[in-house]
Amino acid sequence: MEHLAYCDSKARELERLLKGEKSMLIRGAAGRKIPHGKVKTGEKVYLIENDGSGRIKALGVVKGAFHSDKLTPEESELIISENKDKLMLTPAQSKRWTGKRYLCFIELEDIREIASFSYERASNMDDWIIVESIDQIRV
Repeated sequence: MEHLAYCDSKARELERLLKGEKSMLIRGAAGRKIPHGKVKTGEKVYLIENDGSGRIKALGVVKGAFHSDKLTPEESELIISENKDKLMLTPAQSKRWTGKRYLCFIELEDIREIASFSYERASNMDDWIIVESIDQIRV
């Protein structure tokens, strides 16, 4: 499988991934929601900013993924704290993710810029999209 992950433009997340300042993405929700349980080591993650540009700009490879069981707010806070050096979350991001019942941590390696391209966005697409091949949605 291949993945398309939106990066927080206000937190300069994509820029910081490309510079090596951070190496991990986080997703979470009250229930098991994509990408929970769906990301595996070695898979490609295409990266796009949530700035409305609609252009996929970078690519990384999954170094490791952790998908939590149901967490208490305290466990959520602890596990985020344990990964803070890889996540490098802004205060707003910390507030957003802390307290979620289910968390996914996706560590990336070999993060690099690629020739940017557009993709066909469906109305029901979330901030993490899973496809067999990115070519299925490439424009």
